[in-house]
Amino acid sequence: MQVTKKNGKVVVFDDEKVVASILKANAEVPSEAMTRKTAQRYASEVFDRLTDRSEIITTAEVRDCVAEVLREKGRPQTAEHYLAYRK
Repeated sequence: MQVTKKNGKVVVFDDEKVVASILKANAEVPSEAMTRKTAQRYASEVFDRLTDRSEIITTAEVRDCVAEVLREKGRPQTAEHYLAYRK
């Protein structure tokens, strides 16, 4: 799967970038602490959902999907920090 970045450049989806940004947002929310393994599971779910949509997606679609997964998994504050971090 490929991602169109804000500058128009198309790159290969990198789930490690998603994991790192989830963990960075989560570090701001001690009450929703998670392990790297959990963040990796969430990133994998994001990848699976986005793969079903299209071969090329936008960074905004990745951002929205990550926030959606975090909320569904009971981590709403982490989702809010993630969105603030990604804007």
